[in-house]
Amino acid sequence: MGTDLHWYSALPASGPGPSVHWASTAFEAELRDWVSEVLGRLGVDVVALEQVHLRPWSTVWRARGSDGVDYWAKQNCEHQKFEARLLQVLDELSPDRVIPVVGIDADRGLHLVPDQGRVLAETIAPDDVDAWCRVVAHAMSLQRDLAGAADRLVAAGITTMRTAEAADYVAVRTEQLNGLPDGDPRRLSDDDASALKALGPTVMEWVERLVVLGLPEALVHNDLHANNVFATPDGRLRFFDFGDAVLAHPLSALMIPLNVLAHRFEAPSDDARLRKVADAGLEVWDDLVSVAELRSALPAALQLGRLGRAESWLRVCATLTDEELAEYGDAGAWWLGSLRMQPILA
Repeated sequence: MGTDLHWYSALPASGPGPSVHWASTAFEAELRDWVSEVLGRLGVDVVALEQVHLRPWSTVWRARGSDGVDYWAKQNCEHQKFEARLLQVLDELSPDRVIPVVGIDADRGLHLVPDQGRVLAETIAPDDVDAWCRVVAHAMSLQRDLAGAADRLVAAGITTMRTAEAADYVAVRTEQLNGLPDGDPRRLSDDDASALKALGPTVMEWVERLVVLGLPEALVHNDLHANNVFATPDGRLRFFDFGDAVLAHPLSALMIPLNVLAHRFEAPSDDARLRKVADAGLEVWDDLVSVAELRSALPAALQLGRLGRAESWLRVCATLTDEELAEYGDAGAWWLGSLRMQPILA
């Protein structure tokens, strides 16, 4: 896949935009053959197959089985195709917290899962803070379930964003993105590059605040919101859509949900609702580090959580068409530059 054992030492290698192939009849035939083979091993025939999502970075299809069950097939772009292999590992190690997997093709980045009903976002009110508390608590409990399995996650292909390397990451990515030619949508402007270089000592302070906690790097979903989780009838939560995932500081997993809520509520950084959600996640780790210490370090983790978003966008942008790159190409540089913003939660 072109990765080393942590983050890319160079920008992800470019390749042809897969969305063109995903829109073709050839791909539909190829996918039908694969889904039919997977379900056939279960004694199920494919009754219907339709494309539900076509995005520059992934495509999702619904397959209706002769057993009356809907199945969902997904293929990711090259630098995110590790999701198939990762889901297989998660399904083995924490089956109650992720969607079950019917089949994978790791080389092609394909996976097939049975329908789980409506996503959580369709079953809760937009301002249901208690539901968001459950989301972050269950996501961090998944992190705890995977304790000791980091090597297996890395072997699956996930990028490791080591906390101690964050300052190096910012410096390297700043130089690489600023060094792209004028007109490349991924390019980081000279002004933004200068500002990020000046931020170096602050990034080191964030790193030190987190390293002293002694928490292990953990699975960070990196797109954790209520549309990427199902609630089971017995009250459990099952997570899916791990294509953006990284292995990073566990507290950085709170960045996306708190960011979503901060925008939804137009909330200041001292908003009690944000604090309540954050605490629900922090309490999962309070047997290792006190909640008071975790609270103190959380702003630093939220800032470094922005790096995971930058990295996932750089993975995605490597295989976009020219038209797609014009629309999405600046996302990696934007997230890297967002380090200059104030923490979501003070």
